[in-house]
Amino acid sequence: MMNVMPTIAVALTMVSFCATGIAQTQGKAKLDIGKREYESKCMVCHGPVGKGDGSYGELLKKPASDLTTLKKHNGGVFPVERISAVIDGREYVREHGGREMPIWGKQYSMETVAAAEYYVDVPYDPEMFVRARTLALIDYLNRLQTK
Repeated sequence: MMNVMPTIAVALTMVSFCATGIAQTQGKAKLDIGKREYESKCMVCHGPVGKGDGSYGELLKKPASDLTTLKKHNGGVFPVERISAVIDGREYVREHGGREMPIWGKQYSMETVAAAEYYVDVPYDPEMFVRARTLALIDYLNRLQTK
């Protein structure tokens, strides 16, 4: 009986660690990459919920766009390709005056160099890295649209 107690104690400890790991993994499953991209790249100009009221607004020549009305101003259809082109720099937005908005596609491409160094031993496609982050951001912008 005495030999069983340490085994039970070890087993209970392992179950406790596994339960903690599962809880942490479930918490990570709620990570919203698009929201994270928005908060790190867009929020300072476009504001916390995309209304164009970010903290850098006063530094801009023209106010930042209200990103919550993109669908409304496009006949009820969210303009995925146009938004993608604005984000990655393929489309110049005349209303911006100069190109004040950073070209995030170029930034993402520069970050692929660091990612490639990290993913040395696994297949890695830098183009997919850029596209995935852009699409995550576009998905989040779509979720910000007013009804």
